[in-house]
Amino acid sequence: MGSASIGYQFGLRARFDGNFNLGSDITVSSLPCKVDISRKSFFSAASSTHKQLSNRARVCSLPNTDEYCDEKLETPILDCIETPSQLKNLSVKELKQLAEEIRTELNPVLWKTQKSVKPSLAAIELTLALHYVFRAPVDKILWDAVEQTYAHKVLTKRWSTIPSRQKNGMSWVTSRLESEYDSFGTGHGCNSISAGLGLAVSRDMKGKSDRVVAVIDSVTVTAGQAYEAMSNAGYLDSDMIVILNDNRHSLHPNTAEGSKASISALSSIMSKIQSSKVFRKFRELAKAMTKRIGKGMYEWAAKIDEYARGMVGPTGSTLFEELGLYYIGPVDGHNIEDLVCVLREVASLDSMGPVLVHVITEEKRDAEIAKSIVVKDRRTYSDCFVEALVMEAEKDRDIVVVHAGMEMDPSLLTFQERFPDRFFNVGMAEQHAVTFSSGLSSGGLKPFCIIPSAFLQRAYDQIGRGRVVVEGQDVALLGYGAMVQNCLNAHSLLTKLGLNVTVADARFCKPLDIKLVRDLCKSHKFLITVEEGCVGGFGSHVAQFIALDGLLDGKIKWRPIVLPDGYIEGASPSEQLALAGLTGHHIAATALSLLGRTREALLLMS
Repeated sequence: MGSASIGYQFGLRARFDGNFNLGSDITVSSLPCKVDISRKSFFSAASSTHKQLSNRARVCSLPNTDEYCDEKLETPILDCIETPSQLKNLSVKELKQLAEEIRTELNPVLWKTQKSVKPSLAAIELTLALHYVFRAPVDKILWDAVEQTYAHKVLTKRWSTIPSRQKNGMSWVTSRLESEYDSFGTGHGCNSISAGLGLAVSRDMKGKSDRVVAVIDSVTVTAGQAYEAMSNAGYLDSDMIVILNDNRHSLHPNTAEGSKASISALSSIMSKIQSSKVFRKFRELAKAMTKRIGKGMYEWAAKIDEYARGMVGPTGSTLFEELGLYYIGPVDGHNIEDLVCVLREVASLDSMGPVLVHVITEEKRDAEIAKSIVVKDRRTYSDCFVEALVMEAEKDRDIVVVHAGMEMDPSLLTFQERFPDRFFNVGMAEQHAVTFSSGLSSGGLKPFCIIPSAFLQRAYDQIGRGRVVVEGQDVALLGYGAMVQNCLNAHSLLTKLGLNVTVADARFCKPLDIKLVRDLCKSHKFLITVEEGCVGGFGSHVAQFIALDGLLDGKIKWRPIVLPDGYIEGASPSEQLALAGLTGHHIAATALSLLGRTREALLLMS
């Protein structure tokens, strides 16, 4: 009797216990062990859905851990790339081979770290073309969505420190402190055009000549800030290039395929013509001549130009022209020759104002690999939540879902498919989502507004009440958000020391539940507010109220626990909380210190 696990880096795993036969080509020894299918075998199989995985595998005598045996695929071109400038020495054929090598490099790491796979794979050719044409870091390339930057990080030699949320690991986001190739540090979407415009204006005022390229995808471009930035760019008329990476994501999945921008031989030719220096100069000359003839002729010619370009371009392309950006596209985002040709022409233009290049990338190209990568080993909280929500929605027709954010959790597809008319995906419009939900509620519906925590900061807390989780005495721990659980951890530690403290969940920052705060102050000697925020947040809001209400004039003493006033480097959440002093041990030690039990507080932290 023994046990063995068979699996590989892409999420598929089987476990056998007892007597089993793995086939004549595989031998197993030193059980328990893990059998890992070769990455080469996987990729050869993934190239066709009709092929079966190769039987070739390796057997390793390992303990029952989550580690896996890894066989390094050959990446001869990538191994020779020390800086992105070396791409200029490669032929188009070699660039194509390099794209495939980067795919093989990205796949296992992205699976291991549970990162979104498809967007990063779809942007590889675009990344290569950008670094092939432009002179980073002299030319500034700004990335909007984090998922687009992985190939960029491979090319800039940061992939050796496998990206993860570990302390001192490589940052997932772009960071100026980490690399000179990251022109702007960001951890959020929709800001590349705004930052790029700032860099372009600074360049002009300082008399420099570098190029500024802002890359934004079809999800983050739905945010209002992107349009504010494009409108301002059109008004200022500074030279900059906006790359719209259209990865076919749509807020309206039922939209007919025919309405989407398509790639054809004609569109490819037209994109090259539109981006050519001769055509642009001819267009500018025609505009100057009609201006001399008179305002009426100029406006008439402008309308004809807009109409003609609208007829050639995809639906909605004239919107960018109205904002003041010269539209070029669509361009095949996986055709390196076309990308290089168009970007070279655009890079050669001087004093032509802002340009938008519409690039089409297809995530379906890597669909088979992606399907294997995203297989889940276990059910998530989101799965359970959506299942319960579907059950309630089947009984109550007034239940609707409003979702905001960059990428929708796969579990929400269950609700969307079951109730398409009661599901609203508004994209990166969190403020709108909250207000829209309020309107739905005012109209008699029961909206569930679902926003990832990273994006909820862009919205604003609405009408609510806090609650007491555990009744105690002397010390009240008032937690906000995720810190309530850490307050409960502190409660458990203090209980072992003979202290019974109160734990309350504020639930809402604004409007503040003043009745809850007032009750806690009147029935306890000490109030400790705990938040995963900085000075000036929830704790300060509580302090303002209890000061004006006269509660601080009585017996209550208040202490805040907040994030330090400084930047915490990337690490795992538990490590970051420890560095910030927000763990259960830190909270318990603060309570002990207030009660005069300093020695026990020190022992607790040792």
